Amino acid sequence: MNQNYKHKGLILGLFILFAAMSRLLPHPPNFTAIGAIALFGGAYFSKKWLAFLVPVLAVWITDLILNNVVYAAYYEGFVWISKNLLFTGLAILLMVLLARFVLKKINPGRVIGASLAASVIFFLVSNFGAWAVGTMYPLNIGGLIAAYVAGLPFFLNTLAGDLFFCGVMFGSYALISKTALIPQQVKR
Repeated sequence: MNQNYKHKGLILGLFILFAAMSRLLPHPPNFTAIGAIALFGGAYFSKKWLAFLVPVLAVWITDLILNNVVYAAYYEGFVWISKNLLFTGLAILLMVLLARFVLKKINPGRVIGASLAASVIFFLVSNFGAWAVGTMYPLNIGGLIAAYVAGLPFFLNTLAGDLFFCGVMFGSYALISKTALIPQQVKR
């Protein structure tokens, strides 16, 4: 295997890990890198299994820290996988799939469009999850609508977070990719 391709995989993984770790810093609700992580992994990993696995794994690692340190008082015992992660993971997989189709050719317009679509995917899937496995909403159409309405105030932060982190990740990677460490084109 070409040494440049090994560097590329390591750099992609580090970008995603650092972005995921930003979840551990104080931030406005839903202003996170989850959508950007999924889109970035989906756009740049040439191996499909890495495109799907690395973003989910990065978010799972930060969930372990958040659920067992920051939010430990809300759980009994050690939490390996929360109910929320199941729906977050599903949203990530859908966003990676989106990136695999929309970001075959990467340019600012496509990244912005994919970022907006990723925010909608996260909103729809995560609020559906809050309704389906939570105890706050009745399990009927009225409860589902209430879950989506309750999520609306957080949606702007999701949009802003996805756009911000996509700009940082895709922009930084574009600058770094001009060096000899990362090959310019990889067919997937």
